[in-house]
Amino acid sequence: MATPNGTVVHPAYFLLVGIPGLGPNIHFWLAFPLCFMYALATLGNLAIVLIIRIERRLHEPMYLFLAMLSTIDLVLSSVTMPKMASLFLTGIQKIEFYVCLAQMFLIHALSAMESAVLLGMAFDRFVAICHPLRHASVLTGPNVAKIGLAALTRGFVFFFPLPFILKRLSYCQTHTVTHSFCLHQDIMKLSCTDTTVNVVYGLFIILSVMGVDSLCIGFSYILILRAVLELSSRAAAIKAFNTCVSHLCAVLVFYVPLIGLSVVHRVGGPTSLIHVMMANIYLLLPPVVNPIVYGAKTKEIRSRVLHIFSQDGR
Repeated sequence: MATPNGTVVHPAYFLLVGIPGLGPNIHFWLAFPLCFMYALATLGNLAIVLIIRIERRLHEPMYLFLAMLSTIDLVLSSVTMPKMASLFLTGIQKIEFYVCLAQMFLIHALSAMESAVLLGMAFDRFVAICHPLRHASVLTGPNVAKIGLAALTRGFVFFFPLPFILKRLSYCQTHTVTHSFCLHQDIMKLSCTDTTVNVVYGLFIILSVMGVDSLCIGFSYILILRAVLELSSRAAAIKAFNTCVSHLCAVLVFYVPLIGLSVVHRVGGPTSLIHVMMANIYLLLPPVVNPIVYGAKTKEIRSRVLHIFSQDGR
C-alpha cells in the first residue's frame, strides 16, 4: 500500500505490548522478578569484569574473552530490562520512534558482538586443546584485543544500516509492537510499504553473522571432541573437555533461543505468545545465566568471590 504522494509517514511513537494475554496486574507483579534478574545480571557481570581487571593472573585469553562477554551482557541487559520493567510497573506503553530505532540497533549489534566473542572463546578452546604448544604464541594479548575490536566493528558495521532502512518505510497502520522491546522484524511488520529490502538484508545479516559464527563454533567443537577422544588417559580427556563446559553452556543459552526465534518469525502468521517468550528468553537469559555458570565453573573467579564475601563477614 503506497502512501499519498509518495510521502514517508513516521509515527511519533510505538506502543509496546509486554506479554500478550496478560493483564496489567500480572504485568505489575512480573516486574519484581524482572528487577531481580536485572540486579543479578548487573552485579554478576560487573563482578566478573572487575575481578578479571584486578587479578593479574586472570589476564589470559579465556578470561579476557569472558570479560568482553560480561561487558556486552552488562550493556545488553541495561538496554532491555529497565524499559521492560518500567512497562510492567507503570503500564506506560509508549516508546518514541527514534528511541525505538536506537534500542533496536543496540540489541541487534550487541547480539552480533556476543556471537563473535563466543566464536573467539571457541577458537581459544580449540587452540588450547588441539595445539597446546602454540596457544601462548597464537592468542597473545594484542591478538585477543584485535579479535575483540573485530567483534565490535562487525557488530556496528553490519547492523548500522537497520535504523535507516526502517526509517525509509512508512507506518500508516497499527503502531503496536508485539514485544516488550523493539526488534527489526517486529517494526518491519508494521510498515504499509514494500519491505523487500528489509527482509533480504535481515536474512543476509542473520546468516552471514550468527549463521557463520554458529557453524564455526560447531566445527571447532567437532575438532575439539576428536582431539579429546584421542587422548590416551580418560582423566586427561575429562579434564580437557571440562574446560569447555562453561563455554558450551553460554553457546547453548545464546544460540538455542536465537535459532528458535528466527524459525518462529519466518514460519509466518501473526506474532503469538511463543514469539514473545522466545524473544524474552533470547535477550534476558544470557546476561543472567552467564555469570552464574562461569562463576560456578571457573575456580579462580569462584575463589575470588568467596574470598571477598569471607572478608565482608569478618
